[in-house]
Amino acid sequence: MTPPPSGTPAQPSYPPPLTSQERGLASVVAPGTPRTPGTAAQPAQPRWARPALLALLLFTAVLYLWSLSASGYANQFYSAAVQAGSESWKAFFFGSSDAANSITVDKPPAALWPMALSVRLFGLGSWAILVPEALMGVATVGVLYGAVRRRFGAGAGLLAGGALAVTPVAALMFRFNNPDALLCLLMVCAIAAVLRALDDGRTKWLVLAGACFGLGFLTKTLQAWLILPALAVVYVCCAPVALRRRFGQLLLAGLAIVVSGGWWVAIVELWPASSRPYIGGSQHNSFLELTFGYNGFGRITGNETGSVGGGGGRPGGGGGWGETGLTRLFSSDMGGQIAWLLPAAVILLVAGVWVLRRARRATAAEQAGQRAEFLVWGGALLTTFATFSFMSGIFHQYYNIALAPYIAALVGMGTALLWRRGGRGASLVLAATVAVTAGWSYVLLDRSPEWLPWLRWTVLAVGLVAAVGLLLPVGAGDSVRDGGPVGDGESLRDGEPVRDKEPARAGVPAGAGASTGAGAPLRTGRRVVVLAAGLGVVTALAGPLAYTLDTVNTPKSGSIITAGPSVRGGLGGPGGGFPGGRPPGMRRGNNGGTAGGAPGGGQGAQGGQGAGGPQGSNQATRQGNSQAGNQPGNRGRLPGQAAGRQGTARPGFPGAAGGPGGFGERGAGRMGGMGGLLNGSKVSAKAKALLEKDAGDYTWAAAAIGSQNAASYQLATQKPVMAIGGFNGSDPSPTLAQFKTYVADGKIHYFIAGGRGGPGGGRGGSSKITSWVTKTFKKVTVGSATFYDLTRKA
Repeated sequence: MTPPPSGTPAQPSYPPPLTSQERGLASVVAPGTPRTPGTAAQPAQPRWARPALLALLLFTAVLYLWSLSASGYANQFYSAAVQAGSESWKAFFFGSSDAANSITVDKPPAALWPMALSVRLFGLGSWAILVPEALMGVATVGVLYGAVRRRFGAGAGLLAGGALAVTPVAALMFRFNNPDALLCLLMVCAIAAVLRALDDGRTKWLVLAGACFGLGFLTKTLQAWLILPALAVVYVCCAPVALRRRFGQLLLAGLAIVVSGGWWVAIVELWPASSRPYIGGSQHNSFLELTFGYNGFGRITGNETGSVGGGGGRPGGGGGWGETGLTRLFSSDMGGQIAWLLPAAVILLVAGVWVLRRARRATAAEQAGQRAEFLVWGGALLTTFATFSFMSGIFHQYYNIALAPYIAALVGMGTALLWRRGGRGASLVLAATVAVTAGWSYVLLDRSPEWLPWLRWTVLAVGLVAAVGLLLPVGAGDSVRDGGPVGDGESLRDGEPVRDKEPARAGVPAGAGASTGAGAPLRTGRRVVVLAAGLGVVTALAGPLAYTLDTVNTPKSGSIITAGPSVRGGLGGPGGGFPGGRPPGMRRGNNGGTAGGAPGGGQGAQGGQGAGGPQGSNQATRQGNSQAGNQPGNRGRLPGQAAGRQGTARPGFPGAAGGPGGFGERGAGRMGGMGGLLNGSKVSAKAKALLEKDAGDYTWAAAAIGSQNAASYQLATQKPVMAIGGFNGSDPSPTLAQFKTYVADGKIHYFIAGGRGGPGGGRGGSSKITSWVTKTFKKVTVGSATFYDLTRKA
C-alpha cells in the first residue's frame, strides 16, 4: 500500500474480512493458543457440543410432534385453504379458501404452501397439515443455536435453543397451522444472515437476509418488517466495511426484499379481478389495501375496517383487545405465554452492552462483534415489544411467538458472556437475574393457584438458593474471578482484551491451581458455583417447561388459542377481552374462549371435526368429556370443555348458536364460538352425505356465511364450499347480485344456515343473502342441521 504523503494524517484501515477458518469464537478456542491481532482463532468445538445439539433437536422434535393429531385440523380456516391448495394449483397460488376460488384467506399464501404440498404428497389429515409446522420449530431452534454459538460458544447456543423450545407460545404455534410458525423461522434466519454479514462484511449474507424478509412479507405482510429498521441501523454502525459500501449493501438487500416479496404481489395486482378469487380481508378486492389497512396500519391504530371489532379503538387504547402499555405483555393473559424470561433478557441485554461498551473493532474485533450481536437481538426485541405493547388493533396472545427467539438468544448470550467474564460485578448480575426470574416465575405460576401448586414454591426456593450460590467466592481471595477469562488466556476489562499472566485451563479460571496452595479451595468453590448456575438454569426453565407440557398434552383448535393452564384474572373474548372485560357471567377457558352456563352455548371439546375429520378429532372430544367437570380449575366450564380447551360460543352473543339471531345446527352440528368466527361447526355424518350427493355437478357443494363455518363442511366433504363474506362474514364477496347469478347458473347446491361470523358479520351483503335465501328456497332439515336447497323454490 502506498504510504500517505508527508503531513497527511493516515486514514484508519479496516481489518480485512475474516476467512471461514479464521472465524473462530474466543469462547471455544483451545485455551492458551496465541492469536494474531485482527484475526479470530480456529474454533475447537467441545466434543460434547454436537451430541448435545442433536439431543436438543431430538427433544424439540418429540415435544412438538407429541400427540399432534389430537388437535385435528387445528385452525380450520387455514386447513380449508390447505385442502383447496392441494386440489387446485390456482388456489395454491392465491391462497384461496376453496378449490373453486371464490375468496382468499386474509393473509398472503406462503405459510399455506408447505402444508398444501404435504397434503398433496400424503393426503388430507391432521399429521400432513401440522408436521411441517413442527419441523419448522425444530429448524428454528437449530438456526438459533448456530447463530448464538458462533461468537458465544456451544453452551450459549444450547441455552438459547432450549429456552426457545420450551417457551409456551412457541410450543403452541409450532404445533398449529397459523402463519406465525413460518414467520418465526424466517425472522431467525434473517437475523442469522445479518450476523454473518456483520462478521465478514460480505454482501451475499445481506441479500439472503433480504430474501428472508421478502418471504416473511408473503407470510404475514408488514409484521415481517418490524425489526428491519433496528437491523439496518446496527449494520450501518457496526459493519466491518467502509461506510459507503454499507449503504450500497443495504440497497441491494432492499432490492432482494422487493423481488422476493413483490413478485407475487405484482402478479395478483395485475391479474384481472374477474378471473381470480376475491382478496379476503379487503373491502375493495385489493391486496395492497389488505396489506396497509386491515393487516397493516389498522393493527397499530385500531381502525380495521371489516374486522370483528373494526372501525377504531376505544378511548384509552386497545379497542376490544385489552389495555395497551408497557405492562401489557406481563398481564394475566399474556405473561404465561412469553414473559417468563423477558425480565432476564432485558437485564442481560443491558449488562452485555455495558460490558462491551468500549470494544473497538481495530483492537478488540471479537468483543466488538459480540456487542453488535447484542444490539441486533436487543433491537429486534425492543422494537417488537414496543409495537405489541402499544398497538390498538387486533392482538392475540399467540402473536408473542415473534419475541421468543429474541428473548432466548439474549438469555444465552448474556449468561455466557457474564459467566466467562467472572468477577464480583458479573456474579451480582447473574445472581440478580436468577432471583428476578425465580420471583417472576412464582408470580406467573400463582396465577393458576390450583394447577401444580407445589411448583411455584419450589421454583422460588431453589431459584433463591441458586442466586445465593452464584455470589459465593470461587476460592481464597476471589480475585481470580475479577476480569475472568473470555477465551484463549485473555480477560475482558472495559471491553478491551487483556492478556492474563497465566492462561486459563479448560473449565478453570486463570490463576486457579497456582503454587499458592489455593487449588483445592478453588476447585471446591467452583463446583459450588457451577452447581448454583445449573440450578439457576433449571429454575428459570421449569415454569415455561411445565406450561409447555400442559400445552402439548391439550388439543388446540379454533382461531384464538393460548398455551398453558387457565389463569386467574385472564380476560375472555378476542385475544384479550371485550371493552370493559368479558360479558357478565362468563369465565375464561384457557384458550381465550369463555365458559358459561347457558345451554346450547356452542360446540364441545374438539369443536371442529365431525365425520370425515382427521384421526384424533374424536380423541379430543373424548378427552374433553372425561377431563371437564370436577378437575381443579374447571369451575364454570361447559360440559366437555377441559382445561386448556378452546372456548366456544358465548351465550347471548348475536349470531352465536343458542343466542339471539343464531340458527345453526345444534347437537351434531353445533356452531363454533361467536357464530362460527372462532371455531367451525361440527358436521354430522348425515349432513356430510347430503352435501356429497351430486356435488360433482356443482362448482360449490354449498355456501355458508363466514370462513370457519364453510371450512368445517369443506374439510368434512373435501368439496368446495363458498365462504360468503370471508373470515368475518363482512367482506363484500359475493354481492347479492353475484350470488343470485351463481344460483341461477346452477353453481351452488345448498346454503348452510347459521354463522354470522361475529360482530359486524352481517355487513358486506351476507345478511341480505341470508334473507333472500330463507324467503326463496326450500328448507331441508337433516338431523338438527338446517340447509336450503338452492335448486328448489320454497
